Amino acid sequence: MTLVSVFLEILRKPTIGDVLNELVIFIAPIWIAVIVGVLVGWAWKPKWANISREMLIDCSDSKDPTRASSDSSSSSFGFISSLNSIKSQLPSCISWISDDLAQKDSFSLAPTLDSNSSSLQTSKGNTSFVTNQDLEHLCNLVEEKDGGPAWIHMMDCSTPTMYYQAWQRDLEAGPTEYRSRSVFEDATPEMVRDFFWDDGFRPKWDKMLASAATMEECPTTGTMVVHWVRKFPFFCSDREYVIGRRIWESGRSYYCVTKGVPYDSVPRKNAPRRVDVYYSSWCIRAVESRKGDGQMTACEVLLFHHEDMGIPWKIAKLGVRQGMWGTVKKIDPGLRAYQKERASGVVSHCAFMAQINTKISADYLRSIESKSNDSSEPETHNPSEKPSGNNIPKLLVVGGAIALACSLDRGLLTKAVIFGVARKFANIGRRL
Repeated sequence: MTLVSVFLEILRKPTIGDVLNELVIFIAPIWIAVIVGVLVGWAWKPKWANISREMLIDCSDSKDPTRASSDSSSSSFGFISSLNSIKSQLPSCISWISDDLAQKDSFSLAPTLDSNSSSLQTSKGNTSFVTNQDLEHLCNLVEEKDGGPAWIHMMDCSTPTMYYQAWQRDLEAGPTEYRSRSVFEDATPEMVRDFFWDDGFRPKWDKMLASAATMEECPTTGTMVVHWVRKFPFFCSDREYVIGRRIWESGRSYYCVTKGVPYDSVPRKNAPRRVDVYYSSWCIRAVESRKGDGQMTACEVLLFHHEDMGIPWKIAKLGVRQGMWGTVKKIDPGLRAYQKERASGVVSHCAFMAQINTKISADYLRSIESKSNDSSEPETHNPSEKPSGNNIPKLLVVGGAIALACSLDRGLLTKAVIFGVARKFANIGRRL
């Protein structure tokens, strides 16, 4: 009735010109919303939108056994459970559609949580998945000598038995990178190492892990290839990961590398969607307790994480910032429960594999540090050299997006999407 009354009020204008002018003002925001919706849908169309078309293609080519059954996925942080805050702003029917599609085309290993798969391959001395170059990269990240941009501080949080800090940085290309420092009181580096490696225990504190299976392992170096399926709290289907991982030991410091690796034995499926760009590695070592007693009874974990989850990175950053601490603070009670379980003397297979490490000396770590010191400094660009004239179209686009966001919806997600589109077009104009 409100729209009808407004429309009748417009028709009561004294002249045709006034009527047309009011109609344009009335209809223009609707057309702008339609255009923005089309642009967003075209640029960020989710994977499930193409499933029907792909099913038709698969049916027509079912007689050709050599045809690939899936296309490549996009090439972004453990912290993806923080996107729950965004999911709550979306219609429930979207989640229902994606979940239904995921169930119809789920990966064959998804229903089980099994670290000792019957198809497990034992590779003797295979270290090609995670190499010494990965160790060197992690060491440079730990020493902040990787040549990347400076880290931007995000938060400092704590519980009685845990202290947490987090940073982030954006690269010229690729997803946002995150760095965190966690200090757990009354915990040994060996216990924390086994805790993060134990896929059998992880679902008790990481509710996003739907399934885990060990695909391959090396009894000499401890290198493992694992397959994960994680519940993805967004409008798309769940995500799957094929992860290579390995641990190096220097004294009581442990350098743990996990990253996405190519693995032909795990074929791609439409759902869950494969995450190819994945890096989550940490350095675990004993530090002095925050109790002030001078004892090395606390454990420090330096984590470096990034992944491409197939959604706009700016929206992912928004979700991570809002939900990071709510996710991280669940790790501490999980660790305490793991300490109690291990007190019974039971060691799982994954925890056993975590104890097979590649030994490295302190001299080797110093050689990595000296090598990074010899590397050239990253180039710096002076923002003042940019032509000021090109900023005018950018201001117009961003200003229009702000006005549109304020007039259409007050929801956080709507504004984030509109600003993302506006910034994308503004960057295109700036390059031109």
